[in-house]
Amino acid sequence: MRAYYYDNILGDQRLPHDYIPSQPVSTEKLSALGVKFWSIPVEGNEAEIDRIAAQEGYKNRDTINVSKEGLGDLYETKIKGFFEEHMHEDEEIRYILAGSGFFDVRGPESPSDAWIRISVEAGDLLVIPEGIYHRFTLDEANNIKALRLFKVPSVIDYYNFHHANNMLQDEPKWIPYNRSSDTDINPHRVGYLKSIGVGA
Repeated sequence: MRAYYYDNILGDQRLPHDYIPSQPVSTEKLSALGVKFWSIPVEGNEAEIDRIAAQEGYKNRDTINVSKEGLGDLYETKIKGFFEEHMHEDEEIRYILAGSGFFDVRGPESPSDAWIRISVEAGDLLVIPEGIYHRFTLDEANNIKALRLFKVPSVIDYYNFHHANNMLQDEPKWIPYNRSSDTDINPHRVGYLKSIGVGA
């Protein structure tokens, strides 16, 4: 994992967009934003992933392949949607199994201003906190495979249980809310800002 300030130059989002010289962002700054990070070798990762999942309360997991082959006809639509500035009402947890890409999050100097680009590759486990404005893109390799971890029931569990019993309460909160005046006052956004000492 490598983090640095995004240069904001128009062009292909899949390029590094790193300033020359680079303006690196420390893990301490990321931590101040609520971003968590682990480096776990892919080979033999199960025990460490299980340990962190238990520690953080991640009860379910699945795998996503973001590529033309993995997404088929939805590829272009999904890639465009991933790069829209948005927030979620739950954490976004990704362990990279193969490939590489970029997560962009808003910087600590002003939570609504500078983009920080986080470059991830195989072995990186990244947690994006709920309420933070962020976006994702592939890099020029156009492929990433990731393990997604969740604190809530998986989609399949939710669908099966909900339709069988109509009583499951912890519905997954994966909906991307594109940035707007409404998201600025979303309780999860407001709570996030307070958690990093903004607007408290």
